[in-house]
Amino acid sequence: MPDPIPSPPSYPVVGHALTGVIDPVTPTLSYRLLREKYGRIYELNFYGRPLIVVSSQKLVNELCDETRFHKNVSGALEEVRHGAGDGLFTAYHGEESWGIAHRILMPAFGPQQTLGMFNDMLDINSQLLFKWERFGPDHPIDPTDDFTRLAFDTVSLCAMSYRVNSFYQEELPAFVRAMGGFLVESGRRAQTPHMMQGFMHKSNTQYEADIKLMVDLCDKIIAQRKAHPEGAKNDLLNRMLEGKDPKTGRGLSDANIRNQLITFLIAGHETTSGLLSFTCYHLLANPSTYTKIQAEIDEVLGNDPIQLSHLPKLVYTNAVLRESIRLNAPLGMLNVTPNEDTIIGGRWEIKKDTRCVVEINGLQRDPEVWGDDAEEFRPERMLDGKFEALPPNSWKPFGNGARACIGRPFAWQEATMMMATMLQRFDLRFDDPSYHLHLKQTLTTKPKDFKMHAIPRRGARPIVGPGSLAGPQTTSPETAEKHDARPAEVPVGTGIPMYVYFGSNTGSCESFAQNVVSDALAHGFRAVIATLDSIDELAKVHYDGPMIILTASYEGQPADNAAHFVEGLQRLAPEKRPLTNLKYAVFGAGNRDWAMTYQRIPTLIDSKMEQLGAERLMERGRADAGGADFFGEFDKWEKNLWETLNKVYTPSTIEQPTEVPEEEEEFVVTVTGTARQIRLRQPDLRDSKVLENRLLTKPGAPEKRHIQFQLPEGMEYAAGDYLAILPKNPDVSVRRVLKHFNLQPDTKIEIKTKASTTLPTDEPIRLHDLFSEYVELAQPVTQRVLDQLLQFAPKDNVRLRDLLTDTKTAVFDKRLSALDLIEMYPDINIPPTKFVKLLPSMRIRQYSISSSPVAKPGECSLTVSIVRAPSLGGHGEFVGVASNYLAHLEVGDTVCVAVRPSAAKFHLPADTTKPIVMFCAGSGFAPMRGFIEDRAEQLAVGREVGKTLLFVGCRAPDEDLLYKDKELKKWQESGAVDVRPAFSRASDASYGCKYTQDRVWNDRADVKALYREGARFYTCGMSGMSNACREKCVDMIMEEMNCTQDAASQKFQDIAGERYSIDVFG
Repeated sequence: MPDPIPSPPSYPVVGHALTGVIDPVTPTLSYRLLREKYGRIYELNFYGRPLIVVSSQKLVNELCDETRFHKNVSGALEEVRHGAGDGLFTAYHGEESWGIAHRILMPAFGPQQTLGMFNDMLDINSQLLFKWERFGPDHPIDPTDDFTRLAFDTVSLCAMSYRVNSFYQEELPAFVRAMGGFLVESGRRAQTPHMMQGFMHKSNTQYEADIKLMVDLCDKIIAQRKAHPEGAKNDLLNRMLEGKDPKTGRGLSDANIRNQLITFLIAGHETTSGLLSFTCYHLLANPSTYTKIQAEIDEVLGNDPIQLSHLPKLVYTNAVLRESIRLNAPLGMLNVTPNEDTIIGGRWEIKKDTRCVVEINGLQRDPEVWGDDAEEFRPERMLDGKFEALPPNSWKPFGNGARACIGRPFAWQEATMMMATMLQRFDLRFDDPSYHLHLKQTLTTKPKDFKMHAIPRRGARPIVGPGSLAGPQTTSPETAEKHDARPAEVPVGTGIPMYVYFGSNTGSCESFAQNVVSDALAHGFRAVIATLDSIDELAKVHYDGPMIILTASYEGQPADNAAHFVEGLQRLAPEKRPLTNLKYAVFGAGNRDWAMTYQRIPTLIDSKMEQLGAERLMERGRADAGGADFFGEFDKWEKNLWETLNKVYTPSTIEQPTEVPEEEEEFVVTVTGTARQIRLRQPDLRDSKVLENRLLTKPGAPEKRHIQFQLPEGMEYAAGDYLAILPKNPDVSVRRVLKHFNLQPDTKIEIKTKASTTLPTDEPIRLHDLFSEYVELAQPVTQRVLDQLLQFAPKDNVRLRDLLTDTKTAVFDKRLSALDLIEMYPDINIPPTKFVKLLPSMRIRQYSISSSPVAKPGECSLTVSIVRAPSLGGHGEFVGVASNYLAHLEVGDTVCVAVRPSAAKFHLPADTTKPIVMFCAGSGFAPMRGFIEDRAEQLAVGREVGKTLLFVGCRAPDEDLLYKDKELKKWQESGAVDVRPAFSRASDASYGCKYTQDRVWNDRADVKALYREGARFYTCGMSGMSNACREKCVDMIMEEMNCTQDAASQKFQDIAGERYSIDVFG
């Protein structure tokens, strides 16, 4: 008896049509979540018509057997027939016209014929490169738009010798716009019952107009060719007009020729533009791969124009394209249907004519083929015979068998040429270094909101197209100077130039960099600020002033906006001393809890720059983000920085500024301004809606809350990722500062300054909004801030004199803020404009997501500890900025959020049967809840799931065992998790174990057993708990191996690299 195919809950009659199981905007995301929940085969039903979705290579291999299955033109593809008719892509199975056209056209896409299109391809290729060069390095490029123009113009010229000239038009050509609208509407109609389509009058009118425009243009081209055949190239159009089918002797009708032209234009431009856009994204997101592909292109092409002979030598480029289209196949589905009733996988029956789809993005991520790192971009998996050795039908971006894409060689040659000429000529950089991939879907898939910069490479040859000079020319010195390195913003005004660069994910190093820039004018410097990745080539940095670098290290990896800089730095040759005469200083942030990689990136940058010939101005600064004096360490370093710079840069070497511009003191009322996430340099943040905010703990226990969000459209995550939040200061804090300065909340001010700042300048802002949204009011003061505050205090004040005798005890140990101090010591008579300048910029906070996307697609939750405690200063209450902002959110409120991926290891294993063991305490339970929910959802639909063991620490079972009575109880009863709590105030209820580490040791036999079964281990919580659990694991190794502690520690380090992941805070 065949097994039932898993299926989500559905409604009578309509099936899954109105359940929201498939998001009409980004169905690719829906299919991913369904795959993760139900497995690699499941069934959907739309209005009584079953749809079986398959993504396992073993099952797909059966579906690709053309003796058992054939292509099924249905769904969106059947709607496309309204415009493309019986073209190669949309012809029905067995339709006679398909066989005739296929036999006539197949020779036209042979190797020799495709190579013969090289010059036409290069012609259009050059037009795109010319456009990028004209716009310059500071222009944000929409690669999807430009690659669409490239592919469309290339298909038009090569297939029918017709020039669209889209690079000479500001808007996309009318045909391309009509085709885009046609494809979008075809997708919508596929999800709409036929009986309803007749009522969509406006949509139908536009749909028919788009089809008419496409048909009319193709008919016009055919008519012109037939009227003037003399001198015509033997292109695809000519072959269709004159060719005869070798089997039947028949030719193609004009209507079929038109359908083929529309098909070529749809398929040809959609596939190539998507492939190139995704490839650019993956290269920018993976700097080491970017370096390798550009090195290969430089080695193969050098400074010569691209030739046919270069193409087979671009081996790594070919691997990059294969890997890119593996992860992001432009066409996500392959439709087939069985010739007769059949069984697949030896388990599941499929009836004749049932619609089956191969989910290509799932197939090409099957861990049984691609391994546990299937989600990672790694072109090396396509090299050295590995691609050829793949199991059959593992890689299917171009379709299957006789109905596979006839133009694959054409698209591949076009894409290879574009990658080679583009990277030979330009350095690419993200417009927004924090950008993470979002998808935009029509019939195919492309990146959404992805922009980049193309910076001409120094010494690159002029852009060459057919008929251009192809000699070994290089960019002229004038051109090279014109397109010199970014930052595009060069310091203006008087004073010594200074270039401040930061690498930061969470905002701390960016805030430090902003402090340096803000203080620069007072020390005679004119500074600019930019990300490290804005430096497109280190050999072109400015030498007329110091280069100051402030950057973080995240588990030994660079920040997202410093990755390309670090990669480029490492590939420079020290023996050439390319940075001679450059003076620099480095400040590094890190977390000592990652002892093996603490300060790795700042240390690497510092040492490498010295090796490359740069002169270190001072000893590298370092600060521990998990330490008690994180901000104070920066202040000490900055103080030393200015002392050092004032010794090195004197009026005798570089002219000092004659005056420091005065600050604007006036409050003026005007009108609105820029979104704060842009001002605060967080452009990836988008608006999210609060769906739920509930208390999890009992009265008397530290408050913890569950907050559910509706994510912005297209924003996706995996269990274990972070949600970045841009908070606001508590109203009580804002009222305090307004009251102190006797200011009205609705008063508007306009800030004017010549220094770089994250505050809104030259536009109005309410005082309440300024203090609520743009500055940190609760951040503890540093010595620098304290010194500046005391400049506004009388020198003979007794209370202040007492304060200065022991600032460590009176100020720093109590973690007093600048606001605390001016309230406690009213004699500090600082003007409000000066006070604002002292305050650091509002930073984002990152919280571990506590949900799984497979449970509620499009939503995510946070599990947050609310920080409230008596002020150490002895007055009032200290409230955490972000946690209290979250605590006071109400249903329907809007919050600025962005998903930030966690470390690659801090995700569930691809193999759902692999056991996992989790150690946590308090709100460190957040990511563990997401892992458990993910597995609970899989278990509920019959998936095989490995043992899930949770060790969790809290106070008492009736106080703060989070989610105890609802989710956790349900998951335990279903077998999704085995919970081992440790109660610090009720240890008798946890086998005498007070803390997580105690319970881990008590239950070590179970931990060891799961380790032997291949379990992955995860830790999340405060550093003390994390370190204690690590020590218990080392003790287990000592016990098991009967070895010394040093030997056990080394063994643990060997294991941890692959199987032990930590996420530590505090």
